[in-house]
Amino acid sequence: MRHHHVVNAPHVPAEPNPVADPRHAGTRAASGRRFVTREELGGLVREAFGAGRRLVQVERLRGGSKKGVYRLLFDSGPSAVLYVWTEDEDYWGGGRADEEPFSHASGLRLFEAAHARLTSLGVRVPHLYLADGDRRHHPADIALIEDVRGGTLEARPAKEALDRLADGLSAMARCRSPELGKVALVESGQGIAKAGSGIVLERAVRDLAEAAARVEPIRAERARLEDGLRELAAGVAPRSGHGLVHGELGPDHVLLDEHDQPVLIDIEGAMFFDVEWEHVFLRIRFGDHYERLRVDGLDERRMRFYELAQHLSLVAGPLRLLEGDFPDREFMMGIVRHHTREALGFPLR
Repeated sequence: MRHHHVVNAPHVPAEPNPVADPRHAGTRAASGRRFVTREELGGLVREAFGAGRRLVQVERLRGGSKKGVYRLLFDSGPSAVLYVWTEDEDYWGGGRADEEPFSHASGLRLFEAAHARLTSLGVRVPHLYLADGDRRHHPADIALIEDVRGGTLEARPAKEALDRLADGLSAMARCRSPELGKVALVESGQGIAKAGSGIVLERAVRDLAEAAARVEPIRAERARLEDGLRELAAGVAPRSGHGLVHGELGPDHVLLDEHDQPVLIDIEGAMFFDVEWEHVFLRIRFGDHYERLRVDGLDERRMRFYELAQHLSLVAGPLRLLEGDFPDREFMMGIVRHHTREALGFPLR
């Protein structure tokens, strides 16, 4: 349930709802997916915390679609969270082969690079206790991180926390790159020297085609919407330089620590891109609270184009996810219905 002070616009969840589902920890789901067991994690816990703490319970948290997220409870001391990147935990099946920076945002390498970059900017993310990409402790890449237990910004949209988040967004916008791409790729010299608006147009036309194949009202308006996309894209001026963005920063992807400091989660998709892409999503998800998060210098023409593109993405994306066995199907269909209405009602003139 969404807090009534935060916009009720649906979104695609990637980080889980902080409601534990212990039925699935250590079991094989009805779909045949294998999840983590407590017995597998003894070596990981000893390396991270020493021999003085015993793992007593593993809870799989619901809602994740790209990785497994587990709460680890011990006989003493605070709990921790385990990220697991494996095919069994990824309901996207590897994802559609989108061009960077919209390629599948999953994996330890992406997480570590984004974590280091955000930390260097003073943007709060969960503390990283241990990362294991050598698979010493589990047959998948894993990371053990701080369990931030103060709830989400969606549940408690306090002004002070929003203002602190705005400070972080400003620091990210000032972090620039001449090339675009996910943090790990840009840092390794694999960034792309291409206009972000052109990439968005190609992706949006593809999303529109997929949505039109599945949603009759969009099929009936496909030509009008495609013409609108191309016209909006043509009105966007060329640009050099890109800021750092989270990529999907809704209030459910911001936790609050014990000091009400906002903590960004689900950071694998962090990338250098047009800052307007982030702020369109922020405006959709934060509603009336968005103005506290706005940064200077946003291009309103680019914002308008990206808004229609995101509505189409939030129709096509959930429908692709539902081709598999993602469990929370009605929630996903709610996203599809909402953004179908938004796309069809979008003012193209």
